[in-house]
Amino acid sequence: MHILILGAAGMVGRKLAERLSGDGRLGKADITRMTLQDVVAPAKPNASMPVDLVTCDVADQAAVAKLVAAKPDVIFHLAAIVSGEAEADFDKGYRINLEGTQHLIDAIRAIGGGYRPRVVFTSSIAVFGAPFPEKIGDEFFNTPLTSYGTQKTIGELLISDYTRKGLLDGISIRLPTICVRPGLPNKAASGFFSNIIREPLAGKEAILPVPDDVRHWHASPRSAVGFLLHAGSMDTNVIGPRRALSMPGLSVTVGEQIAALERVAGKNVVSRIKRVPDQTIMGIVAGWPRDFVTERALKLGFTTAEKTFDDIIRIHIEDELGGSFVT
Repeated sequence: MHILILGAAGMVGRKLAERLSGDGRLGKADITRMTLQDVVAPAKPNASMPVDLVTCDVADQAAVAKLVAAKPDVIFHLAAIVSGEAEADFDKGYRINLEGTQHLIDAIRAIGGGYRPRVVFTSSIAVFGAPFPEKIGDEFFNTPLTSYGTQKTIGELLISDYTRKGLLDGISIRLPTICVRPGLPNKAASGFFSNIIREPLAGKEAILPVPDDVRHWHASPRSAVGFLLHAGSMDTNVIGPRRALSMPGLSVTVGEQIAALERVAGKNVVSRIKRVPDQTIMGIVAGWPRDFVTERALKLGFTTAEKTFDDIIRIHIEDELGGSFVT
């Protein structure tokens, strides 16, 4: 099996590549080759199979066509710019998040001859916008209120339609906000959810721009990789024509996040969180989903690695901090 990961230098892409190279298989199939792509050079995992590293832009149609010409069996499409950047740079958001997806599926279609790879498209809960019910169910419609959410919604529709026409075997998974994200803060509007956990555990100050009662939907990086692996190997015949699925997660308030941090790491760590209200971020957050019912995904075998936010914090300490933190 040949696997192509678009966006392999990103946090989730890197973790997915490491997991696949370590396992050496996806589902019941042995991996014989991996190709890792990103706009910056992806890191090469320690792998027993050949791994090709490709630096290019998914907005480059010829470069994407060249990647697909190798006929990968499974394509994980993670390449995108994040919500805040897509909102700030309208043209770049559509060029990367929408045109990049169009280049990929058109390149698959152009090969023809019965080539029908599994395409796993990472969508987002940003496809939903207010007003919405307290818990968003599987039947709720897409009403994005941001350019990023609109781009992801169009991507979902394209994946479903190209699947319906038999041009690829696609599935779109709407990831919760991934928390705790390792590394440095990025331009995602949701970045503070990770910042208020990651930075204090590293002995640094973190800014909280929203009130403690803000509620949101989360999953750990470990869960995100698990969702991708299942989507890449499952029997898609049981999904039906609606190829977009909201992934399981945890609904917690910012206050509950902070309480979990105190239980896991202590009051001194929590004291590094500084409340600095930001009306712009508060306005964006007001239009975000807060809780979900994900019965379809659960019935199809998608599960999370955590049951509480304490678990999410402990996973971060274990996976990213070597089991310790700055007290």
